[in-house]
Amino acid sequence: MPQKIVTYNVNGIRAAIKKDFIGWLQKADLDIVCLQETKAQPLQIPTELFEEIGYHSYWYSAEKKGYSSVGILTKIKPKHIEYGMGIDKYDREGRVIRVDYDDFSVMSVYIPSGSSGEERQAFKIDFLNDFYKYIKKLKKKHPNLLITGDYNICHKAIDIHDPVRNKRSPGFLPEERAWMDQFFDLGFLDSFRHLNPEAKDRYSWWSFRANARNNNKGWRIDYIAASKTLEDRLMEGDMWKEVKHSDHCPVYLKINV
Repeated sequence: MPQKIVTYNVNGIRAAIKKDFIGWLQKADLDIVCLQETKAQPLQIPTELFEEIGYHSYWYSAEKKGYSSVGILTKIKPKHIEYGMGIDKYDREGRVIRVDYDDFSVMSVYIPSGSSGEERQAFKIDFLNDFYKYIKKLKKKHPNLLITGDYNICHKAIDIHDPVRNKRSPGFLPEERAWMDQFFDLGFLDSFRHLNPEAKDRYSWWSFRANARNNNKGWRIDYIAASKTLEDRLMEGDMWKEVKHSDHCPVYLKINV
């Protein structure tokens, strides 16, 4: 049965709702929506608005208010919800949530950005190494995985508007890009690139500075990674630049599961 899935860094769920996020959701008619950087505690989120349009909602928030945090909206009730990855220093920041269905699992992950300085970049590298180990182990138990989210890394030169000038920028560092190689080598596909191998100038995030979005000076840092076991079920992949609740845009996958 085809499922329409989106991952979307909303840069504040309450701010997005004020920009008619609910109305957009109704029109988009999505089955599963993975959210990052919701920046809210569960009691601050008007979950009844999602229930009214047919979604179960699950939220995993950072201890620090107004920071990080992830969530998943789903029309199909999952058989299990997993909050966090079992490592306290990351789980305190609300970075990983997963829902399990009968034949597949979907994760919403918000990888640290590292752009604020050396300390956070070191934290990001630690997260990447530990997340890799976590996924390697998890994949044995849940072989049909969709790992969606804001990875805060451009994988290839085609994924960034200016690869030369940004070659030493956090998010496009050689060690981060090498990590993406290793991650996909675990047995995952970059669903958008797999379905659109030659697509250029397709980005999911733009700086608020220098009119970057209107000039399409962007980065592709949001992904839906799919287990290779699901390769034959991937149907459509896209990025919806015209949807503007955030400095990111939704990344879309239609999959037969």
